[in-house]
Amino acid sequence: MLFCSCSKQSEQVAIDRVEWRFYNGDSGGTKFSPLGQINTANVKDLELVWRYRVDDFVEGKNTTLQFNPLMANGILYLVTVGQKVVAVEPDTGKEIWRFDPHEGSGATGKTRAAVYWEDGDDRRLFFGAANQYLCLNAETGKLVESFADQGRLDLTQNLDHDGIVRRYDTRGPAVIYKDLLILGGSVGEGPRQANPGHIRAFDVLKGERKWIFHTVPHPGEYGYETWSPDSYKYVGGANAWGGLTLDEERGIVFMGTGSGTYDHWGGNRLGNNLFANCVIALDAETGERIWHFQTVRHDLWDYDLPTPPTLITLVKDGEEIDAVAQPSKMGHLFVLDRETGEPIFGIEERPVPISEIPGEYTAPTQPFPIKPVAYTDQNFTLNDVTDLNPEATAYVLEQLKEFKLGPMFTPPGFEKLVMLPQFNGGSEWPGAAFDASDNTLYINSSNEAEWISMRKAEVEREIALPDLGERIYQATCSNCHGLNDGGKLNGIELPALGTVKERLSQEEVMTIITEGKGQMPSWASFLEIEREALLAFLFDDRKDEVIETENLQFTWTGNIPYLSTGHHDFHDQNGYPINKRPWGQLHAIDMNTGDFKWSVPLGTYPELEAKGYEPTGTFNIGGPVVTAGGLIFIGATLDERFRAFDKETGEELWYYQMDGSGYATPSTFIYEGRQYVVIGGGGGSIHQTPSSDSYYCFALPTK
Repeated sequence: MLFCSCSKQSEQVAIDRVEWRFYNGDSGGTKFSPLGQINTANVKDLELVWRYRVDDFVEGKNTTLQFNPLMANGILYLVTVGQKVVAVEPDTGKEIWRFDPHEGSGATGKTRAAVYWEDGDDRRLFFGAANQYLCLNAETGKLVESFADQGRLDLTQNLDHDGIVRRYDTRGPAVIYKDLLILGGSVGEGPRQANPGHIRAFDVLKGERKWIFHTVPHPGEYGYETWSPDSYKYVGGANAWGGLTLDEERGIVFMGTGSGTYDHWGGNRLGNNLFANCVIALDAETGERIWHFQTVRHDLWDYDLPTPPTLITLVKDGEEIDAVAQPSKMGHLFVLDRETGEPIFGIEERPVPISEIPGEYTAPTQPFPIKPVAYTDQNFTLNDVTDLNPEATAYVLEQLKEFKLGPMFTPPGFEKLVMLPQFNGGSEWPGAAFDASDNTLYINSSNEAEWISMRKAEVEREIALPDLGERIYQATCSNCHGLNDGGKLNGIELPALGTVKERLSQEEVMTIITEGKGQMPSWASFLEIEREALLAFLFDDRKDEVIETENLQFTWTGNIPYLSTGHHDFHDQNGYPINKRPWGQLHAIDMNTGDFKWSVPLGTYPELEAKGYEPTGTFNIGGPVVTAGGLIFIGATLDERFRAFDKETGEELWYYQMDGSGYATPSTFIYEGRQYVVIGGGGGSIHQTPSSDSYYCFALPTK
């Protein structure tokens, strides 16, 4: 039996089982499979062998399936839209057991990764749900009660911060090094106060914290001087929300971090802001910094690093070099020496525009990789306006009369600014795939413009009590319960609380807020007036009471005087992007030279295809898997298709039309001698494509 845990291509032999025990295939995130039973010659015959429909999908609710399935010890692990872990038979999809972290509450959320670990007969599965990281017995689905608090680790605790309970969930992959479970996490990046994204290691058996790396440095720590003196007290973010990768041989853990808060105004965090927007290498044993490389200084664009770097090897000037390849939202691929962080192909510092916002700081230059060249457009001019048809061109040109245009890294200002790449441009959290047989990296990218602007925040000296409660709800409760009016849900999505007054008394709700219940943590850290305000909002009560805003932590004012109007889609009159095609691509890059082997459109709009248009590419979220059979498997696109490409040429060889877009990374494995490929087709997510309910599993026909 082989475990799919190495990135080297292996010769195909008659084997009974090859597993997928790691998120993205291995601890280095290469998304490479040594399997070739399914190959370029026979992939056209691939057929659906089973489909698993999650039972907690609700029609009309914006949910998604972003989980990269794991296969270990003959069990395939899936996660539902409600974050239930389901163990199924790999060849049939028949359910073995399930575990609901929310204990029947009906919660939904995004779980992208789980971590499998074993030591002898002790086999465990770790995954995140809401503010907790849970440990299950991988064979039974029961909580391992000796880990943390009855199998549940509270991620909001032991952050060396102010102790206020705020969102901290883990959607991306953790890694395990020896007896250490090493975690990043997802926190807020908006104008309300958020948790810092410190990196932590916990004992894999007991859940005790072993070390912490402050991504927003404290006084006396390296990088502290790159912030305002008190930034560490209130700045959140700078978090490895895309997860981690690991060089187990060297004992180095790698991550890419997000923006510091607030991610569109930084007048209260003056400086370059280490370790936000950084590739970081830490000693996995101790958490000590080995090196870092900052890809964006003082981020004002939400150009965070959405994925950990991929561990690669390349040959340059006859020398074999172990490196990391860091994709980015800017379409820059930073290729750095794995041990030192030095750029392999060079970095060019280029001057960038300065901000017009009073009190703002703008870094005078930003780093641009010399090679590989950017794999998405870097700015938007009138020459870049869509040429889909004359009507679309005329429509967009007329709209642009009200907009400001500028090169990438033009800071958002009071005018409407067209951004290309946008905050979801370039690469997203699924990252790249790497084939070590020829040192080729495969990466998909999105290429759509958006617009953004800033406005001055209105200073409020007083506020009605229910209005304060609404802000508290939006800042804290809506992460789990959705918005009170049942509108668009955010983050971990629970049923909205608009009907709570019909089910519970104010005294009962106050007890739950103060003491917690089930998956809901205690919010005893709220001021008494803030708890009362939340009740006033939920129960539509005390409307005439007005309080002063001074010293209230949930107001918009204070140290955030300027706010973004949001990220706005920008389309022509028929809903297509305003910039020229392609709007999404798949690329192959020779990492020995930094040159592109090929780039092809990824995705299509079927209605344009029916009119004779070549594939235009679409916005895409989902990762590629590359195999020794010469194939790249990828979903990701708006058109709900799951595709296979020839890795040598980029030619599309096969596709399957799913009922929901595959905003996930597929997995492939051999079970009882037969190779399978499985992907979640859950749709939903950012672009509001229809949500769906299924995992799809494919294989070649049996003889």
